[in-house]
Amino acid sequence: MLSIDPLALTERDTYKFLIGSVIPRPIAFVTTRNGEIVNAAPFSYFNIVASHPPLVSVSIQRKDGVMKDTARNAVATEELVIHIVDETNVNLVNETAASLGPDESELDCTSFTLASSDVIATPGVNEAKIRMECVLHHHVPIEHEGVVTADLLVARVVRFHIDNALYEAGRIDAAKLAPVSRLAGNFYAELGKTFEIERPK
Repeated sequence: MLSIDPLALTERDTYKFLIGSVIPRPIAFVTTRNGEIVNAAPFSYFNIVASHPPLVSVSIQRKDGVMKDTARNAVATEELVIHIVDETNVNLVNETAASLGPDESELDCTSFTLASSDVIATPGVNEAKIRMECVLHHHVPIEHEGVVTADLLVARVVRFHIDNALYEAGRIDAAKLAPVSRLAGNFYAELGKTFEIERPK
């Protein structure tokens, strides 16, 4: 087995090892607001933090120390909408990964349509089976050697929007959701085979 010191690697090599090892990763498709502009982008450094209160996290890497639009908008407005990426919308979501200026909406490059939020001012999109209106709970700048390299956003869910077809007796049907996850490079994965293992008592 290889034994590798990350200090001996380039940042790019470290990135490759991480995204190739921590798989599959759920994808957060995030909308934020910059005045009247709605920015949108996907992020696969995404997960649950807590259920009481309902918290999720999205880590957004900086480029040359510069905060990305999503992080900057979320910190400024203290709002964001997180959508779950699925087989029906993954191609549209991929289009929003284009590098545009802060005054341009990535949604203009797609056929996504805006969905008004109930609790916050930032809209979501209609073409997601699950979306979560969130308020910013914590912003943690990730610092390394005196430079901020990422922005960790911990967001509190203030409203769930769930497609009726997925919902039954307080549960979400994973097969009907058909979530898509991120692998390394340009690769994604579908839900695939599932299995159950009972926890020990």
